[in-house]
Amino acid sequence: MDGHTRRRHGSRHRSWCCTFNAPPPSPENPYLSQHYRTNNNNCKTKLGPQKPDSLSKLTTSISVPSSPQSSKSELSLVGRMDPRRILSPGRVSPIDHTDSLEEDRYSSHATPSAAAVDSLPRSRSQSFRAKIESPDTHSSLDPSRVEGEIGGAYDVRLNLKRKNGGVMVLELSSSVLASNSEVFAGLIEGSAGNKMYRIEVPEVENLGVFKETIELMFEEDITKRLVKIGVNRAIDILEVSAGIMFRRGVSSCLKYLEAVPWTEEEEEKLRSLFTRFKFDEATSRDMLARLHSQQSTDTLQNLARHLVSSITTCSDANARNELKSLVKGLLCKSSVYEKEQPDINKEDFYAVCQSCISLLHNLFEEASDAIPHERMTKKEMGKPLIARISKQVDNINFLLEILLDRQMAEEFVDLWVNQGNLLKLHERASPMVRYELSRISAILFIAMGTRKLHCCSEARSGLLQAWFGPMLLDFGWLQRCRKGLDMKALEEAMGQTLLTLPLKQQYVLFMEWFRCFSRNGSECPNLSKAFQIWWRRSFLRGSETHAVESR
Repeated sequence: MDGHTRRRHGSRHRSWCCTFNAPPPSPENPYLSQHYRTNNNNCKTKLGPQKPDSLSKLTTSISVPSSPQSSKSELSLVGRMDPRRILSPGRVSPIDHTDSLEEDRYSSHATPSAAAVDSLPRSRSQSFRAKIESPDTHSSLDPSRVEGEIGGAYDVRLNLKRKNGGVMVLELSSSVLASNSEVFAGLIEGSAGNKMYRIEVPEVENLGVFKETIELMFEEDITKRLVKIGVNRAIDILEVSAGIMFRRGVSSCLKYLEAVPWTEEEEEKLRSLFTRFKFDEATSRDMLARLHSQQSTDTLQNLARHLVSSITTCSDANARNELKSLVKGLLCKSSVYEKEQPDINKEDFYAVCQSCISLLHNLFEEASDAIPHERMTKKEMGKPLIARISKQVDNINFLLEILLDRQMAEEFVDLWVNQGNLLKLHERASPMVRYELSRISAILFIAMGTRKLHCCSEARSGLLQAWFGPMLLDFGWLQRCRKGLDMKALEEAMGQTLLTLPLKQQYVLFMEWFRCFSRNGSECPNLSKAFQIWWRRSFLRGSETHAVESR
């Protein structure tokens, strides 16, 4: 009995083996070897490029788009199929690529008769089998998902070849394939009468995505399957579905993707996909509405002005700070959103700046008792004066940072230099209030000293003559109430800005700083380094300078 059992097990094992040129003889398949050779002679074909409108004339192997990456609608030349590919249902067998010479010798005697195409299957029946041949992996479809057969026969063999050399072979029903893909339907119809259709897809980007797209042809509810797959994979499947004209898959992918949020990476993939494929307007209308804005440039500029105005009038400090960070990140060219930044209207920003300066002027009049209490509203009287002044200075600096980033701040220098009334109010205001004005001057000094703001000599001279003195007086308060200001950078920038003036003007301002520093010490900015540079330029190199001027 042991011998009998061993023989039965041995024969069963031999009937599963699919790695030979012809199936081994067995009591279970005495005629299979002869049938195999006959079928291979009838089905082994190859063909050059053909156009879709001439499918009825195909007499050799045909290939269709391998992936949406290649997105070619025309057919291309493909290689011949290995004669040892499996014929028995559900079997998977690796192919030794070293036997290609034997395959060529075998196929050279075959009669051209079958059409080939490349793509994927669909409806959730059991009409397809797969085998994967890869240099590093061997896998197959779940047998429970491909049991049975709709359409009666696996009469299409789809050979997918990955760019790096991996291979996947799918055995499908032509009825399922043709009913789901217009590309395959045309190829199969043009090759009617063949017993076996051989389809080869070269240079496939992702075999797994291609196989999953075929599996969706066998699904009754594709959307439910896409929910499990996820957005990123669904975009890849949409790409393959569009390439093989799997319309049910395209419609389901678009419907699912439109209903879920996207990451920025997924959005970019969709944008790229929509530039390479043209989808039906009825199914892609909602997706396009999410991807592309129909607003004009004027609308964007008006929106930017509205956002900035809303921030400067916001009463909640925490909300105002959050919105400033948000809007500055969107409008500044140096932000993470730097792609195609819309232009902003400079006049609109300067109008908001002028409005904030006017409010600041009124507040300093109030601080110096220039405004009677009868003229103040209840809303103004309900908040501390210092808080209201600080708010307006923060608003001005917020606008100034955006203008500096966009290199539009040159006119603001002239605007700030001409604030003669504010300078007079600064002299009469309390030190704990007036230093807020020097916070604005500090931003301008730092921008000039770090070469971010380029102004003519008259503008630089006017700024220093007007606001250098107040800065010396307010420096101590700025040190105590920095509010994000880098004092070391301010000291360095003030010295560098002074050195851009003519030497005679530098002399006047450096002498003013020297007297202030000798009286107040650390309450005054330390410009010693810049003072030394001025001294060497003025006296130690004076003879050389005089010679140059005389020439």
